[in-house]
Amino acid sequence: MKKRTTFTKITLMLTASLVTNTLWAQLAYPPEAQQWDADQLGNHRAVLQLDTDQKEVQVAIPWRNRWVTADQQVILVDSASNKQLTPSHYLWMNSTSGGLCFQPVSGKGTVYVYYLPYKMGGRSRNYPDAIYLKNSTAAPLQAPKKWGSNSKGVSVERFDAVDHYNRNDPMEVLATQEEVSTFLKRNAREHYFIFPELRAFPIKMEEQLPQRWMLKQAPSDQLEGTAQPGEYYAFQLGLWAPKQPLHDVQVLFSDLRDAEGAVLAAELFNCINTEGTDYTGKAMQLKVAVETNKVQALWCGVQLPENIHPGTYKGTVTVKPANSTAKKLQLVLHVSDGILDNHGADQPWKMTRLPWLNSTLAQKNTVIAPYTAVKLKADSTLQILGREVKLSPTGLPQQISTFFTPELTSIASQPNALLYEPMHFHFYRGADGKEIQLKASGVQFTAKNDGEYSWVANNRSTDLSMDVEGKLEFDGYLHYVVKITALNDIALKDVNMHIPMRPQYAEYFMGLGQKGGKRPEQLTWKWDVANKNQDGGWIGAVHGGLQFSLRDEHYSRPLNTNFYLQKPLVLPQSWGNGNKGGIDVGPKGKSILVNNYSGSRTLKKGAVLYYNFNVLITPFHPLNTEAQWNERYYHAYKPVDSVLASGSNVINIHHGNEINPYINYPFIATREMKQYVDQAHAAGLKVKIYNTVREVSNRVYELYPLRSLGTEVFSPGKGGGYSWLQEHVGKNYIAAWYVPQFKDAAIINSGMNRWHNYYVEGMNWLVDHIGIDGIYLDDVAFDRVTMKRIKRVLTKNGKPGLIDLHSANQYNKNDGFNNSANLYLEHFPYINRLWFGEYFDYENNQPDFFLTEVSGIPFGLMGEMLQDGGNPWRGMLYGMTNRMPYQKLTPAGLWKAWDEFGIKGSKMVGYWSPNVPVKTDHEKVLTTVYSKAGKAMVAIASWAESDVSVQLTVDWAQLGIDAKRAKLSAPVIKDFQSGATYQIGDAIPIVKNKGMILIIE
Repeated sequence: MKKRTTFTKITLMLTASLVTNTLWAQLAYPPEAQQWDADQLGNHRAVLQLDTDQKEVQVAIPWRNRWVTADQQVILVDSASNKQLTPSHYLWMNSTSGGLCFQPVSGKGTVYVYYLPYKMGGRSRNYPDAIYLKNSTAAPLQAPKKWGSNSKGVSVERFDAVDHYNRNDPMEVLATQEEVSTFLKRNAREHYFIFPELRAFPIKMEEQLPQRWMLKQAPSDQLEGTAQPGEYYAFQLGLWAPKQPLHDVQVLFSDLRDAEGAVLAAELFNCINTEGTDYTGKAMQLKVAVETNKVQALWCGVQLPENIHPGTYKGTVTVKPANSTAKKLQLVLHVSDGILDNHGADQPWKMTRLPWLNSTLAQKNTVIAPYTAVKLKADSTLQILGREVKLSPTGLPQQISTFFTPELTSIASQPNALLYEPMHFHFYRGADGKEIQLKASGVQFTAKNDGEYSWVANNRSTDLSMDVEGKLEFDGYLHYVVKITALNDIALKDVNMHIPMRPQYAEYFMGLGQKGGKRPEQLTWKWDVANKNQDGGWIGAVHGGLQFSLRDEHYSRPLNTNFYLQKPLVLPQSWGNGNKGGIDVGPKGKSILVNNYSGSRTLKKGAVLYYNFNVLITPFHPLNTEAQWNERYYHAYKPVDSVLASGSNVINIHHGNEINPYINYPFIATREMKQYVDQAHAAGLKVKIYNTVREVSNRVYELYPLRSLGTEVFSPGKGGGYSWLQEHVGKNYIAAWYVPQFKDAAIINSGMNRWHNYYVEGMNWLVDHIGIDGIYLDDVAFDRVTMKRIKRVLTKNGKPGLIDLHSANQYNKNDGFNNSANLYLEHFPYINRLWFGEYFDYENNQPDFFLTEVSGIPFGLMGEMLQDGGNPWRGMLYGMTNRMPYQKLTPAGLWKAWDEFGIKGSKMVGYWSPNVPVKTDHEKVLTTVYSKAGKAMVAIASWAESDVSVQLTVDWAQLGIDAKRAKLSAPVIKDFQSGATYQIGDAIPIVKNKGMILIIE
């Protein structure tokens, strides 16, 4: 046997045709038809040929499938009669083979053996669970010693999969224990092995070895490939450690050189498993460990410059575990002529988009319209669009003001001062309860940019120091890192942070277990992160309010939308303090005090706690009523002519259809999507697509590179779900949404990770290559950092960049009893429209719930209704209808009424404003007025317990209408109201839970 050394030559060999025939065929669109009903028989079968006269036959089937267990049940089907047969005996069953005895229907013909059959379970068709059929008694694991061979005339002809996508490719065909043992004997001196693999053959198994590796004398010493200038060229190194684990594996590249001395620099290579850039733009150094007898794929690649000289480049890559011998592998890369556009990103099946995982695109915190740059006045007052923050010497806000009018349709010159007194901390001694006084050093600004200003301040006493780092961004996001250090051993009775609000700006509350609405007189709340996604709330009025969130340095964004309990909040060590902490909200003197406390504790000298918190200053901008009247949504994939006929002009393309088939991965049916977008644009319509990151389709080209990152991208979980996931992903994931039509089975994202970089790059590609006008978000699984980046790429070069957000009501057990608006408030500065949404009750609520939780108005947004079509009468108080086309009552009648009145250009004055010019004499019958020169449209909606008649009180001067000449009518509106004419002063009949639209002119 040839002696092995630690230097191995590898040749990268990958041609375009090979890629096309493997990966691209695997994900061909549209999906190929399945050969049989997999949900009845399973995805895999062995095809037996019989030519025998025996009444009972025996056969060994070498399926080499890692999921077959000793108790696996199989289904046999005679192909001619379609009769199902039952094995008379299971001789043995294991993952590499099984032995069966059965009685054939006929001695000649074909018998199918379905060896992983399952039945469908789960909680719904969109959350299925494949339950594999098992025998009550397990078969022996190994063939009996007396086993000879298959019955005469019985042979295994081939193995079929229900379709190409479900097949076991060469990387999933198991090696037998004998093959593994033989390989190890041939290479007994090696402590670990490196198997270089082509990008066309992703390493898929972590606990088993593919047969193709074990049939070699040793890992391949030839790796030779061809790439084009400008291309990102990806390849793999498969590590297997049969004897001992490997720790802290590093991958180091040399320069590659050609015969003429041209250089392909080492810094152009990377390994996504060992290094990268996180979603905030910070560099990552990742530790790779390989457990004993486990396989770890290292995905590597090189970005070829566009101006590289054609030729053959040779160099090395070194794999260096901290606890074992380094191995050096030779790389040979042939660079051909012809520049590949866009680094090959238009061919994602070649793994050319892996660099997107480390992208910093749109990371710079530039100002996004309609916001304005942060400005600093001489008295430490920071100004942003419609708001300002005056800092106290402690570094905390002395005053926070907004400048919005009560109607929220414009910005005024007079401030709305939200705070009764400055925000501040209290520290109380444990011994005597006396407050510790800290001396403030004053504010020092550390960064001054258009997008954000940062500052520091130190506050100090003999026993404690409080270092404050603050940051205000252009959209009203105020972030604090508050570091408390014990300068001596000290016992504390309590630490409090007070937000004292002026009562008129504490009218409403949402969060901390409270549904949105009028603020309760007294609110008492305690931490319960195991069950509740709650760490703060929103308190405010329509034209001024604050959202506060309590965090520490270990904050990690939890999962949401059905999955909170699987990755809940981390209890802040400071604020939570072993669940001693909490929040009280209620009157104190002339203020409404938000008292955030953490309870008693003892600190040793040098101990550090972080009492971090975030504040969002609302509203973010005035209402854009013109956009609300102009942009009319059609939420379905239908022919462009149908959309035009409906009166809609913005199309939302959901997933699960012919042009966007796979959830959150709109990169497969791109030709079909492009054709539709072009057709819509030619007709004057805008097109937005469903695309977010909470979960991602199993059809994602980069699935196995992402799996190689452990739980960085895919959340850990119990696995299960649709059969494809169980058979090709395996274990340790959370199965998510499933679309039967496209066999689209999604996997839950783990939270904030590098997939968000890919998401930003992907959105940029869709804008550039498909021409999308925005995105539809179905709940959100990323934070404001990613949202800002998305908005930047969507709105570049004058693009509309429309974003609308749909949410199902999050106030339930699985979502941790949070409020959708409170949960997603950090995204509202960049949202154009809300659609709240499923499981929202538009009937059994109060106006303040509708206002705060559904309408978006206190935050500068407007939206539509969804559940059961909403309540159109109540919706009109907030300028809301439902959407085309599939709800029982479409908005066609209301849209027609809008246009006939001429709602575009009107001024909206809602019932929440003291300036509303038309009111009723019933406290539970409210009005919103849309006025323009010489006429007004009055929306009336009732929360009264029964049918009532109301009188109107009209401020004619404000309306600009002569009362003596005014006419009052209710226009005919389909599916909304019958027509009627009234005299000024008439009683207006209002039906319970409904309302009316009146025209005054």
